[in-house]
Amino acid sequence: MKILGLIPARGGSKGVPGKNIKLLGGKPLLQYTSEIALASKYLSKVVLSSDDDDIINVAKDLGVEVPFKRPSNLAEDASPTLPVIKHVLQFYKDKGEYFEAVCLLQVTSPFRTLDFLDETIEKFIVKGTDSLVSVQEVPHEYNPHWTFKTNDEGNLKIATGEKNIIPRRQELPTAYHRDGSVYITKTKVLEEQNSLYGDSVAFIVTPKENYVNIDTLKDWKKAENMIKNKSL
Repeated sequence: MKILGLIPARGGSKGVPGKNIKLLGGKPLLQYTSEIALASKYLSKVVLSSDDDDIINVAKDLGVEVPFKRPSNLAEDASPTLPVIKHVLQFYKDKGEYFEAVCLLQVTSPFRTLDFLDETIEKFIVKGTDSLVSVQEVPHEYNPHWTFKTNDEGNLKIATGEKNIIPRRQELPTAYHRDGSVYITKTKVLEEQNSLYGDSVAFIVTPKENYVNIDTLKDWKKAENMIKNKSL
């Protein structure tokens, strides 16, 4: 299967200014994801999509292809990810190059390992689903069967729509949340359904010891401590 590895990294981060090329453990944050992506045996090509010249220059130094500078209308604070992916696919389609799937690797998850990435892609290929996402287990206190919404009268109702709440933690079904480390989607799903997920979504659980998602300075400090404590 021909799979495109895509690293999105726009400029203008507010939570951690300049985070995509800010030094973490002595190397740019972008380098962690770039090294793993370039080493994967399943990614046919690895490219960066960015609007920022400094990020682009660092990516090129790391050996990542940067075929264009991302248009400013796709690099705003509220810009969704899907149009960014489709923009890259259209760029290559115009050149006569096609990919069967896209593996989205966000810079904010720096500690995924090569073994984990290749295992993730292998599972996607074997399962044959429209997409695959990496996840973390939801702590029981936040399980959807134990969370509530308000009804029309302003009272609480179980978020899942059930009438009776599950009384014991041991009876709760396991729930997961996307952790942002890896997304893989078939190209036809991205283009025809305009969806990052499609109708069938496989999953893989990211090892907790390798997981951090850097959106805030607190997250950055956690990543620094993980390196310092060699807990990766």
